[in-house]
Amino acid sequence: MKTADGTIDPPIYRFFTEIGIIEQLARNRLERELPPGMTMAQFTLLQHFTRLGGERTPLALARAMQVTKGTMTNTLHKLAAGGFISVRPDPSDGRGKLVSLTPEGRSARDQAVARLQPILDQVVAVIGNDAIEEALPPLQCVREFLDRDRDQVVRE
Repeated sequence: MKTADGTIDPPIYRFFTEIGIIEQLARNRLERELPPGMTMAQFTLLQHFTRLGGERTPLALARAMQVTKGTMTNTLHKLAAGGFISVRPDPSDGRGKLVSLTPEGRSARDQAVARLQPILDQVVAVIGNDAIEEALPPLQCVREFLDRDRDQVVRE
């Protein structure tokens, strides 16, 4: 990919540029298919619980989603109001809370996935399942590296 001045960015910059553009385009397209009133942030949180299960503190969720505690509190409040999550006192910390997915939350996530499936099927039809499978290991490797080092500054 050439820059405006004619230079060519190194592959790693092009790699992350592509990921960023894909994320922006996918988020925009997928958000239009979510159930009315559901945001991508809310869906992502429901997806997080579906994938990992269990209970989490609001702070742990904020860290996992890379958002502020205030942003997470707002998202949790909206999901709790919809009955999608349960928030209960943390018995080991009098001031703390524990958050878990409710059956209604799982159902809302499943409905959202069903609405998104036709779009994802189109992507598979164009790219092919084999290419998607081949792309997964390097993407997982990058995610794992960034996840491990998210709180550290990498310097040479």
